[in-house]
Amino acid sequence: MSGWDEGAVFYSDQAQFPRGGGDPDTGSRKFKEFIRSFSGHKGDFPYRESLVHNPEHLTVAMEDLDAFDADLSDKLRKLPADYLPMFETAAAEVLASLRSKVANETGEMEEPDTGDVQIFLSSKENSVSMRSIGAEYMSKLVKIAGITIAASRVKAKATYVTLMCKNCKSIKTVACRPGLGGAIVPRSCDHVPQAGEESCPLDPWIVAPDKSKYVDLQTLKLQENPEDVPTGELPRNILLSVDRHLVQTIVPGTRLTVMGIYSVFQASASQKGAVGVKQPYIRVVGMEQGRETNSSGPSTFTLDEELEFKEFAQRPDAYDKICSMMAPSIYGHADVKKALACLLFGGSKKSLPDGVRLRGDIHVLLLGDPSTAKSQFLKFVEMTAPIAVYTSGKGSSAAGLTASVIRDNSSREFYLEGGAMVLADGGVVCIDEFDKMRPEDRVAIHEAMEQQTISIAKAGITTVLNSRTSVLAAANPPSGRYDDLKTAQDNIDLQTTILSRFDLIFIVKDMRLYDQDKRIASHIIKVHASGAAASKNSDGMESENWLKRYIKYCRGSCHPRLSEKAAEMLQNKYVEIRQRMRQQAHETGRSAAVPITVRQLEAIIRLSESLAKMRLTLVATQEHVEEAFRLFNVSTLDAARSGINEHLNLTPEIANEIKQAETHIKRRMGIGSHISERRLIDDLSRMGINESIIRRALLIMHQRDEVEYKRERHVIVRKA
Repeated sequence: MSGWDEGAVFYSDQAQFPRGGGDPDTGSRKFKEFIRSFSGHKGDFPYRESLVHNPEHLTVAMEDLDAFDADLSDKLRKLPADYLPMFETAAAEVLASLRSKVANETGEMEEPDTGDVQIFLSSKENSVSMRSIGAEYMSKLVKIAGITIAASRVKAKATYVTLMCKNCKSIKTVACRPGLGGAIVPRSCDHVPQAGEESCPLDPWIVAPDKSKYVDLQTLKLQENPEDVPTGELPRNILLSVDRHLVQTIVPGTRLTVMGIYSVFQASASQKGAVGVKQPYIRVVGMEQGRETNSSGPSTFTLDEELEFKEFAQRPDAYDKICSMMAPSIYGHADVKKALACLLFGGSKKSLPDGVRLRGDIHVLLLGDPSTAKSQFLKFVEMTAPIAVYTSGKGSSAAGLTASVIRDNSSREFYLEGGAMVLADGGVVCIDEFDKMRPEDRVAIHEAMEQQTISIAKAGITTVLNSRTSVLAAANPPSGRYDDLKTAQDNIDLQTTILSRFDLIFIVKDMRLYDQDKRIASHIIKVHASGAAASKNSDGMESENWLKRYIKYCRGSCHPRLSEKAAEMLQNKYVEIRQRMRQQAHETGRSAAVPITVRQLEAIIRLSESLAKMRLTLVATQEHVEEAFRLFNVSTLDAARSGINEHLNLTPEIANEIKQAETHIKRRMGIGSHISERRLIDDLSRMGINESIIRRALLIMHQRDEVEYKRERHVIVRKA
C-alpha cells in the first residue's frame, strides 16, 4: 500500500453524462420527486423533514429508493459516479424550495443560498468480502466491512481549479473529479490572438490556488476483520477516500461497514511505464460504525431467534447449560468454565455524570502447571467470542499489543496503526505465555486493562484510542510447575499492579489422584476415538454458532444493575474479606501475593451483572452475588491464600510446637553460622522434636528471611 496517502494527478473518468444513454434532467427530476414525496411507515415524509432539520447532509436508505423507483436505484448502483452528483444537486434544489424566500439588498425576494448537500447512502444488504472484489465491480457501488488501521491527515482537495494563462492572463475553470481523481488540464489556450499579438504557447496554464474551490479529504486504510481472515493468510487492506462531513469522524481501531464506489488511481510517479496498471480504492459515500458487531452473519436478530433466546433464558438450568457448552472437549475445570462464561457475557459499562467511565469487561488469568488445558481454553474463547484476537506473550511487543506509529514510504509522513488490543475493541484478547512477556511490554497493557484506552504520544502524534476489551491470559509459574513448598509470591512471579487488574485468578494444578487420572484418561481416549465421527457431525458446530449468537444478543440487549439487597450483602462480604486478609498478613508477617482491593469489589459486581445477563434479567439479585462470591473464593482468594500458609493448617498446639522448634534452631545456630540441614534435623530430633515440625519451622524462617539455603538446600546459613 505504498503511496496510500499521496496526492498526484490521477486517472479520471471523463464522461460528463450517464453512459446508459439516460437524460440527466429526468434523473434529477426523479431524485427531487423522491426527496419530496417519499412517505415512511407512519405517513410522514422522512427525507424532506431530515433535510430541513439538517441541511448539510442527508442519509438515504437504498431500500427506500428501491421501493420508490427500482430503475433509478439500479442506475445509481451501476453508475454511482454519474448519478450521485445529480442526487446532491436535486437535494440542494429541494432544500432551497422548502426554505422561505429572503429579501436581498434591493428589497426583492429571492431564493436563499443553501450551499451543498452531501448525500450518504446506506443499505441493509450483506457486505462483500474484501478478497472477492475484482474488476467486475469497477465504478459500481459496493458494501464492505472491516476495521480501520490507519488514518491520514486531512488535506484540501480542489473541486474546481482556476487556471490562468501565463501569456494572455485569460482565466479558465476546470472541474475536478471527486475522490482521488484529478483535473484534466487542457494543453493549449483557446484565446484567439489579435494582429501583431504573440500566440499562446503550449501548456500555458498556471493554477491560481486562492481562486480555486476546495473540500476536505482524508484517506483511511481498511483491513479485513480478524475473524474473516483465512488461517495462515495475511489480512488484506484497501484504501478509502472520505470527504466533506465524513472527514475526521473515524479513529484507527474502529469497525466500519462502508458503502462506496470502487475506483482506481495512478499509484505513484515511479510506475509511469505501466500506464494500464492502476491502484484500486473505494470512494466512500456512506458508512456505519460497528457497535460490537461481528461482520460474519447478520447483526440483527429475527423474531423467532429472539423468542428462542428469551425462552432459553427463562429455563432454570440456563446457567448450567451455558457452562456445559464451554469447551465441552475439556474434562473437569467446572469453575474455570463458569468464569469464562462470565468473561464472554461481560458486565455492564457505566458512564458517570462527571465523565468517568467504569469498565464492564472481565479479565481472567489462568496460572498453573503445564498440560492443564490452559491454551485450549484460550483457543475456545477465541473461536466463541464475537470479536477475538489471539496472541502469544513471547511473540508480542508493546507496540504490537497497543499501537505503533509508522512512517509512510512515499510521503514520509507518520501515521498510526492499531495493535491487537485496539483491533479487539468490544471483544476479547487472549494472551498465551503471559509470564514470558518482557516486563516493559506487560506494563503497556496496564492502561488498556483498567481505563480501556490506549494513549499514544510518539513522533508528534498525540491521541487516545479505545480498547474496550476483556483480557484472558495464561501463564506458568517461574519454575515451570506450581510448587506447594514455595510461597504464593514465589509461585506468582507477576507484579501486584497487574494482578490487581485481573478480576479472577485461577491456580490450575495438576493433581495426581488415582480416580481423577482414570476419568481424565478415559475422557481423552474417547475424544480421540470419536474425533473422526465428531468432525462429520455438524451438531457441535451448530451449538457453537448458537452460543456465539446468544452471547451477542445478551451483550447488545441486556444491561443489568445491582438490586439494593444485593448491594448491601456485597458491602458486608467485602469488608469481611478485607478483615480476613488483614488478619492473615498480621499472622504471617507479610502481605498476600494477590492484593484484595476496591478493584476486586468491582470485579464481584461485574461477575454478578454477567450472571444476570446470562438469564436476560435486568436486576442482579442476591443469588447472583452469592455465585459471584463463590467464583471469587475458589479463584482469587484461593490464590491469595495459596502457598505454604494454606498447607500449614495450623492448630494452636502445632503453632506452639513450631515456635519452640524455631527457638531451638536459633539456640543451635549463631548469627552467620552454617550447618548441614541433615545434621541440624538429627540433633533436634534427639531432643524429641518431630522432623516435620522442624522442616515447617525452617520453611517459615526461610520465608521471613531469617535463614538461607546454600549448596542445593544441603546447608543452612543463619542470617540476622
